Amino acid sequence: MLSAATVLPIAAATPAAHAATTARVDNPFVGAGVYVNPEWSAHAAAETGGSAVSKQPTAVWMDRIAAIAGGNGVMGLRDHLNSAVQQAAGKPFVFQVVIYDLPGRDCAALASNGELGPTDLPRYKSEFIDPIAAILADPAYANLRIVTTVEIDSLPNLVTNAGGTATATPACDTMKSNGNYVNGVGYALAKLGAIPNVYNYVDAGHHGWLGWDSNLQPAIDVIKQAATASGSTVNNVQGFITNTANYSALHEPNFTIGDSVNGTSVRQSKWVDWNNYVDEATYAKAFKTKAVASGFNANIGMLIDTSRNGWGGANRPAGPGPKTSVDAYIDGGRIDRRFQAGNWCNQSGAGLGERPKAAPEDGIAAYVWVKPPGESDGASSAISNDEGKGFDRMCDPTYTGNPRNNNNMSGALPNAPLAGHWFSAQFQELLKNAYPALGSSGGSDTTPPSTPTGLAGTATASSVALTWTASTDNVGVTGYDVYRGGALVGSTATTSYTDTGLAASTAYSYTVKARDAAGNVSPASAALVVTTQASGGGGTGSGCTAAYKVSNDWGAGFNADVTVTAGSSAISTWKVTWNFGGNQQITNLWNGQLAQSGQAVTVTNLAYNGTVAAGASTSFGFGANYSGTNALPTLTCTATS
Repeated sequence: MLSAATVLPIAAATPAAHAATTARVDNPFVGAGVYVNPEWSAHAAAETGGSAVSKQPTAVWMDRIAAIAGGNGVMGLRDHLNSAVQQAAGKPFVFQVVIYDLPGRDCAALASNGELGPTDLPRYKSEFIDPIAAILADPAYANLRIVTTVEIDSLPNLVTNAGGTATATPACDTMKSNGNYVNGVGYALAKLGAIPNVYNYVDAGHHGWLGWDSNLQPAIDVIKQAATASGSTVNNVQGFITNTANYSALHEPNFTIGDSVNGTSVRQSKWVDWNNYVDEATYAKAFKTKAVASGFNANIGMLIDTSRNGWGGANRPAGPGPKTSVDAYIDGGRIDRRFQAGNWCNQSGAGLGERPKAAPEDGIAAYVWVKPPGESDGASSAISNDEGKGFDRMCDPTYTGNPRNNNNMSGALPNAPLAGHWFSAQFQELLKNAYPALGSSGGSDTTPPSTPTGLAGTATASSVALTWTASTDNVGVTGYDVYRGGALVGSTATTSYTDTGLAASTAYSYTVKARDAAGNVSPASAALVVTTQASGGGGTGSGCTAAYKVSNDWGAGFNADVTVTAGSSAISTWKVTWNFGGNQQITNLWNGQLAQSGQAVTVTNLAYNGTVAAGASTSFGFGANYSGTNALPTLTCTATS
């Protein structure tokens, strides 16, 4: 690590000076190393067991003006950047920095209040953003990929905690009326976005905060307003980050938002509370879709802070809860063990989450550790300080709550120091409850599980039941992620999954990926297309479903299998039709009668396999030639009883 006195050359940098050497990529984390903060690393390594994670990359926080220069043995921004250049050793390298000092900062939580008053926007610009931008624009750092997290816990507060809402605070009302959150974020995006190797990611809250329709789109609208304020445009936003410094589970493997118990939707449970999402992965992907629809660029990326959302340890449920009631089902199976999803301060029972990783799953640019594990969220009691940080009762373990957490206990650990200060007891808690568990992989397993095979499915008018053959792994498979049309719809620890709430007479494409304890993910299984039954069940023109799967593809030809499944009534004949999207030509077919005209294909049963009992299946297969692409077709199955 470089000392505070060791400074690389400084130049009067302009964005144009970078242009010849640096061009932005869609995902800065892919193919790049990531900066290990030597100060955090030293804290972690000094803890019992901490060496297991002390080399993980974490973000550097610029949370007050004095943090820019550092001093008194604390590294400043330029010190960290110099160290990052050394760590990079000429290779692609990400440096993560949090920009966090808005006027009237975090108007709904006293523990993270800042040094600038509500009207100090001029100081924010001239004393905070401008000096940071000048340092980041130094050509000495032009080859770094500088990823910023811009002003957490700010803009969403203008939606949920201002303007007459039940949880409104006077401080948030002030920031909504004076516009300094919107204009401050816009100024930061414009100044930092003008530097070609800076990638701005704007805070997007978390699903337990913004997951309701009344919150999500209005929050995106406010973020869009900020992204186009103070001379900024949406081009200065490379993406969004969710769950920053929070504890929301990455995946809830034991239930999905589409589940119900005895006809009651899980959305009606006390825990879900009518939210549209149950975990951060589904929320982050939905946020991106809505943000793009609202005018943000289509190539924006989504980051998820997984530093403290592992929820492992002895209290982690092994499977779904009992279906005696919707609350028993959710509370018995949820891995997030907080009293309430709005609890945010030094949570008891939390653990380290997935280790930082680039492109870990479809739709997510990276898992990151933006909140350094072991740094306090806020003091358990009032502590005098010169950092502008107040005492928030949500950090008091005896606090019984407020409307923002539905008057639940805070769940906070006792004896916590000021926000941002090292909290050894919390770090030990995070190590103990890490998931993936530290002992299961030792932090060194990089081998993914084998690809799931044998994906098969049966359908009703509103659901598809999937099964597959188990994957293998050098350490052990811990679960499977199920994707519909490329989007994650659920996770399970078994080799089966039922996707519910589907439309009748609609084709759905599925793949499955396996995960191990170290967070490694297998390649996707071969895709399976399943068409749901028509509404009303059997009879002429309905009564069956067909699932299409390519079993082998060698580039100029392929083999495919189609499984025909009867509905709730037995059938005596069946017919499957589809249109190929290219020039596929079937050369031989077995267990069916083929008719192909151009792209249109019809297959009917033979005499021996037309009768199929209710819920039972039969199949046919074929070989075909093609050139170009080989997209999966949409199948229609009709039958007579």
